[in-house]
Amino acid sequence: MEIKKDSLENALNRKEEKQPEISKDMDKQGISKEMEIGFHQGSLNTLINERNELVKMIAQVEHVMQAHMKRLEELGIKINFGKPEENK
Repeated sequence: MEIKKDSLENALNRKEEKQPEISKDMDKQGISKEMEIGFHQGSLNTLINERNELVKMIAQVEHVMQAHMKRLEELGIKINFGKPEENK
């Protein structure tokens, strides 16, 4: 699969342009400033909790990976995830 850098950059730029629309839509709907503040605070709280759960999941995956790597090393398999050494 070929990744086209220009297409990716265009997609990301379009996404950045669309981000402020949430506030614009709320202005059009006549939502009060206090309600909009509450909406954004609630969204941030939800996203913070989601991020914290993701960090926990990553820690669990890392722990299991470490256990597998340790056991493979006990079985005589050397694991190297660093940069490949250059041929001299």
